[in-house]
Amino acid sequence: MATAAQWIEGARPRTLPNAIAPVLAGTGAAAAVGGFVWWKAVLALLVSLALIVGVNFANDYSDGIRGTDDERVGPLRLVGSKLATPAAVKNAAILSLTVGAVLGLVLAATTAWWLLLVGVACLAGAWFYTGGSKPYGYSGFGEIAVFVFFGLIAVLGTEFVQAEKIDWVGVVLAVAVGSFSSAVLVANNLRDIPTDTESGKTTLAVKLGDPRTRTLHSVLLVIPFAATLALVAATPFALVGLLAIPLAIRANAPVRGGGKGLELIPALRDSGLALLAWSALTALALAFA
Repeated sequence: MATAAQWIEGARPRTLPNAIAPVLAGTGAAAAVGGFVWWKAVLALLVSLALIVGVNFANDYSDGIRGTDDERVGPLRLVGSKLATPAAVKNAAILSLTVGAVLGLVLAATTAWWLLLVGVACLAGAWFYTGGSKPYGYSGFGEIAVFVFFGLIAVLGTEFVQAEKIDWVGVVLAVAVGSFSSAVLVANNLRDIPTDTESGKTTLAVKLGDPRTRTLHSVLLVIPFAATLALVAATPFALVGLLAIPLAIRANAPVRGGGKGLELIPALRDSGLALLAWSALTALALAFA
């Protein structure tokens, strides 16, 4: 029987920046056009957190019953380590996704009905990442999905539900946040290349191979700072986002240094911290410009 602490670890709290950052960025974009609505920002944050926890439990369940996590290098997995039954983890995933869906309904009802379709796409993306008979995460599309769901949709959705419009600033923010979020997954999948290859999980990292995956991680961490320079056209205060560069350099250090296995775990953590810092700094700059 898993303890409360193990359930929390199984929810993968290191991934929470991927849920918080896009809401911060989207809220900054909304504030920049005078559309900040605090309670919608809070609801969007709760939706994002519920969905990422649901995704993590769903991945734990699906990978666990397939045996993908039997030889786990990274953080604790509940099913793979047999600390919790598959049914219990599946129920936790469904509960989290349901909470996200209900809160999303409130946002849709107070903004635009077609957001329901976006919500359905997000729920399907969450479950079929590693679930179903042909999970797309096993075919190398995980990073694209993260870019779309935790970058484009999360940032632009947060801006839209508050300001009821999308502008070029929001798009630039969405690309930057999506790149950061994808970098987190790239670091994770780089670490797991040996075990994923053995278990038949063909991630993008497995397809690219070790050297090119390391290059991809570096490129993804550069894109947000190029976005910072573009955002100067909106406000020179956007340059404050460059203060996140040291975190990005630290995140990339184990990757460019040839780290393997457990040595790459700091790359996941620091990629997420760089994402969170950049998003918070840039959102504040936009809000108070």
